[in-house]
Amino acid sequence: MGMIDITGKTTIVREARASGRIILSPKTVQNVRDDKIKKGDPRPVAEIAAMGAAKETSRLIPHCHQIPLNTVDVDFSLGNNFIEARCFVKAEAMTGVEMEALVGVSIALATIWDMVKYLEKDKGGQYPSTRISDIRVLEKIKRAVPQPDKP
Repeated sequence: MGMIDITGKTTIVREARASGRIILSPKTVQNVRDDKIKKGDPRPVAEIAAMGAAKETSRLIPHCHQIPLNTVDVDFSLGNNFIEARCFVKAEAMTGVEMEALVGVSIALATIWDMVKYLEKDKGGQYPSTRISDIRVLEKIKRAVPQPDKP
């Protein structure tokens, strides 16, 4: 077993988009909107955490190849009772970047949970309705590496 041998594969541009949601109370989401979270706005913190996590994917998932990433972009949208995170990853590589996008989304959502958990706990210290869900790959794209124009 071990890592898949990608020696013969061609380096191409590989992109992946992933998304997921954290289900929260409407009051917590409103506090995020109103910038009333004790630790600050969780979105920029979650964005930084997601970028760092995407870059560390091969250290977190044993059989993943180490891929130098060209870009990681994370954005968020707020619903009535959820925050959705989306992570876009691009690299020029011999293997795909879906795992990096999934890890980025997962850590973004966990970071949000950490920052708002004091609002989500019930009297017993539990999280009866808070959950992370719907983490998935939205899109995977492969295309040739652009060649520089010749003089």
